[in-house]
Amino acid sequence: MSKFILSLDQGTSSSRSVLIDHEGKMVAVSKKEFAQIYPKPGMVEHDAEAIWESQSGTMLDVMKEAGAKLGDISAIGISNQRETVVVWDRETGKPVYNAIVWQDRRTAGVCQQLIDANVDQVISSLTGLRADPYFSATKVRWILDNVEGARARAEAGKLCMGTIDSWLVWNLTEGKRHLTDATNACRTLLYNIHSGQWDDDLLEMFDIPKSMLPEIVDSSGIVAHWKGIPIAGVVGDQQASLFGQGCFEAGQIKNTYGTGCFMLMNTGDRIVSSKNNLLTTVAIQMNGKREFALEGSIFMGGAIFNWLRDGLGIVKDVYEFDALAKSVDDNGGVVFVPAFTGLGAPHWDPFARGSIMGMTRGTTKAHLCRAALEAVSFQSADLLECIEKDAATKVNEIRVDGGASVSKLLMKIQADHMQCEIVRPKNLETTSFGAAALAGLGVGVWSSKQDISAIWDLDLRFKPQPWNCELERQKADWNKAVERTKNWSKE
Repeated sequence: MSKFILSLDQGTSSSRSVLIDHEGKMVAVSKKEFAQIYPKPGMVEHDAEAIWESQSGTMLDVMKEAGAKLGDISAIGISNQRETVVVWDRETGKPVYNAIVWQDRRTAGVCQQLIDANVDQVISSLTGLRADPYFSATKVRWILDNVEGARARAEAGKLCMGTIDSWLVWNLTEGKRHLTDATNACRTLLYNIHSGQWDDDLLEMFDIPKSMLPEIVDSSGIVAHWKGIPIAGVVGDQQASLFGQGCFEAGQIKNTYGTGCFMLMNTGDRIVSSKNNLLTTVAIQMNGKREFALEGSIFMGGAIFNWLRDGLGIVKDVYEFDALAKSVDDNGGVVFVPAFTGLGAPHWDPFARGSIMGMTRGTTKAHLCRAALEAVSFQSADLLECIEKDAATKVNEIRVDGGASVSKLLMKIQADHMQCEIVRPKNLETTSFGAAALAGLGVGVWSSKQDISAIWDLDLRFKPQPWNCELERQKADWNKAVERTKNWSKE
């Protein structure tokens, strides 16, 4: 009898494979980082073949570590960085260009033209998204327009496009299956959130041949096989986290602290159009039925800590970072706005750039670390404020996960800034578990969402201190600093 579910968690900076047993416990983990490519300011790329090599390598490594054989695996679940897109040759399987990453800003000018022409209103009404370079469509268009011969090959039906889930499934099945699930399809600007299908008007608007697109499938259920093992869960990473956190009821919220920060509120079977610059997205599709969510997307979360480590070299690791942030009582007047790749929700300014303000001769690296923690927290608090307005309700608790949520100081700051309880589970790898849970449901390892809820286990609750003058001052400084970063790189 099979023992495990193999969860593939393909992220922005690393690929991971996790073996999860039928009680929902992590048995073994393998992780490999891959290079981030920055051709020019505002551009971010990945080598798509390096993504596949790192992911396939961790699959084999994690099975070896656990002494697992193919027959021990019940199913495979896939979660992935969502808007990052690959265009590849249908016959050779080779990418025609690097994967263009969700953080990439090269199509900001194209998106601004759509906004100036008021086409963004049409896009928003059809997709629930915005005309922003964050999403996949303008990236694909850029490849077709800038890679020699790409458009002619695409129009001849010789090229495929897909988000990273599609790329992984294509490689796992040796080119036999070209598919994506609804949670990934809805992040492309080509998917009609009302019909649940690719939209011909959007394809014409972005000048992308329909023949390039993958088949849209459920997030749970057998869709393909790898060496005889069913691939039974395919889901975008943030929706995987929402599912893994057990946020199955309308009104429940999670926030993930990964490379970026992503807050999702389950809205059930209702498509809620945001009036406060959030996104409307598919939360899950099961048995052909879709559930939806409101989402706030922040581009720089945990990536700030990587920059302080790798870019500035002021800390060696996350533990030193956290210790430095704890060593000071406050930020010393420093405000850090990490708009390295523009601002996401609720500002949606691709021309904003990062800034550190309020420094004096007394500023130390400890103050910078403290300000970086607060930047993550303030960005997320801005999202919650928008969600509360859209939902017309006060949120009392948020479930959190992701690497940066291990910081108790950050979680305490977050509770104060949000004025609600922050609830952290024992298993912070909810993205991996969410993909595994969907795969397990797809093959009958678990029979219902209630089985998944029973696995969720509380670690800590962080309660806020009452709102006070100091928090009010910090919030005012943050708002002032954000406004000063906007439109920085706009010509």
